[in-house]
Amino acid sequence: MPNVRSVFLSDIHLGTRACQAERLLEFLREHPSEHLFLVGDIVDFWSMARGIQWSPAQNTVVQKVLRRARHGDRVVLIPGNHDEALREYDGVAFGEIEVVAEYVHETADGRRFLLIHGDEFDQVTRYHRWVALLGDIAYNLLVRVNGWLSWLRRQFGRPGYWSLAGYAKRKVKRALEFIFDFERSVIHHVRERGLDGVICGHIHWAAIKEVDGLVYVNCGDWVDSCTAIVEHFDGRLELVDWDGTGRCAPVCLAGPETEALPERRAA
Repeated sequence: MPNVRSVFLSDIHLGTRACQAERLLEFLREHPSEHLFLVGDIVDFWSMARGIQWSPAQNTVVQKVLRRARHGDRVVLIPGNHDEALREYDGVAFGEIEVVAEYVHETADGRRFLLIHGDEFDQVTRYHRWVALLGDIAYNLLVRVNGWLSWLRRQFGRPGYWSLAGYAKRKVKRALEFIFDFERSVIHHVRERGLDGVICGHIHWAAIKEVDGLVYVNCGDWVDSCTAIVEHFDGRLELVDWDGTGRCAPVCLAGPETEALPERRAA
């Protein structure tokens, strides 16, 4: 039986060494659902053009998603910029998986959320593709270095997980927030559509919060932070920070009665 009504995942980046497929498989085993929404950058064609890193666990992720679709889950794929080639197949179904450019999801409590990847609101990705490609290479390097740092921390008995990539993203985000106000740009678009909020990905920055009176939700990623959004059967949205031990870290919950929700980042 489903544990939750809906699961929202983004930025898995299959085909890269940084993809944390094993932890994603653990999460999926613990969260059967009625709906599975894949909100962009599921397969990383950008990185695969430079070299494919496809592990057995990543193959199992694909098989598990296909199996869930065959067994009755509604699976919807919304392509992102890293798998933008799939946008040519808008409206097509592959093995019971629907491919759409965007989707309006109605939660169990009647709220309507726009599901998009979000790259169209990133000025660098939209107008300066070469800068975005360089940034992608630099980010992958940070993630790889972070793997070495994590190994060293374990050797010295240091508890917890510290993310070099996450630290760098926080610094860059603060410095460029006045130029690239991603969250407010997305919310402005949603307001014009007359919807209650948005569920997106792209920036690898997991959050559930109120922005200008609407609900902004970002799924995060499965490269660095390992976060996802789930919808409960009463319509509440929860940010799950998966720690890889079968437990969830503290979460944010969003319901219709919520006035303000703080941003939540993986530790």
